[in-house]
Amino acid sequence: MGHSYKDAGVDIEAGDALVERIKPLAAKTRRPELLSGVGGFGGLFAIPPGKYREPVLVSGTDGVGTKLKLAFALDRHDTVGIDLVAMSVNDVLTCGAEPLFFLDYFATSKLDVARAEQVISGIARGCELSGCSLLGGETAELPGFYAPGEYELAGFAVGIVEKSEIIDGRTIFPGDAIIGLASSGIHSNGYSLVRKIIEGRPLDPALLEPTRIYVKDVLQLCKQVKVKGLAHITGSGLPGNVPRCLPDGTRAVLRESKWPRPKVFDQLQAWGQVERAEMFSTFNMGLGMVAVVAKSDVPAALQVLGPEAWEVGLVEAGTVGAEAEAIIEP
Repeated sequence: MGHSYKDAGVDIEAGDALVERIKPLAAKTRRPELLSGVGGFGGLFAIPPGKYREPVLVSGTDGVGTKLKLAFALDRHDTVGIDLVAMSVNDVLTCGAEPLFFLDYFATSKLDVARAEQVISGIARGCELSGCSLLGGETAELPGFYAPGEYELAGFAVGIVEKSEIIDGRTIFPGDAIIGLASSGIHSNGYSLVRKIIEGRPLDPALLEPTRIYVKDVLQLCKQVKVKGLAHITGSGLPGNVPRCLPDGTRAVLRESKWPRPKVFDQLQAWGQVERAEMFSTFNMGLGMVAVVAKSDVPAALQVLGPEAWEVGLVEAGTVGAEAEAIIEP
């Protein structure tokens, strides 16, 4: 008897079974603009009719990174999908865009349908939390490419914003206030360092706490006050990400004492004897999103955002013509 695709390690029937399991998960995320379901070659999504005069589409893509290694080690797969969605929708959000839909890519050496369903249930949950549709995706079985029991995740989101309401930092001036929104923990950055620090220690399931999705909070904030700039605090931390929403010739001065820091960061710093500057350039240190508003809008902004948001600093004049920077003071 000759060779078959299944003999080579690719189980088409398992892939079909997974698609059937995904359909009810995706159905929970359905928006009225969705014109097609999971299973086709392409996903169809209509621009919301009558809502925009000059609609601009905004896209973002990302993965989960080596946080997946902890999911494998703990054999817990229902939260990393939330991380996957969060990393893209939070990026799209920084332009003031409402996420419309999300597509994922799941790749593994041998498809475990039950495990893949757990992962995609997390993706669907992330879409629900951000108000976007899980429009479709791709499942790839690549024999011998990944270690047994492991998989890779990637995805992208597409959002929409009125052209006149794009948030790009151009209206930020010295004297504007910086508001920090609490993170849920480490989120999805810095896990190569985390794994090195905890090597040989018992794994804490809290390390898999999923990335907070800020979409609904920030979109509500944008309805109430003029948001001048937004920064999603990912790799390179506050010093690397806050300047990305500032104009040249300015600097952000943040005071560390203005917000509470989750204990996980103190624990990692102590275990790894990590220098303060390294902690801030690797982790979010308790702030997963930063918004810039006029000083006079701070009370209204904090009322919208609730108790897990704080005024954490100010925008100051920097060197004329120089790139923006961020300074973290004690």
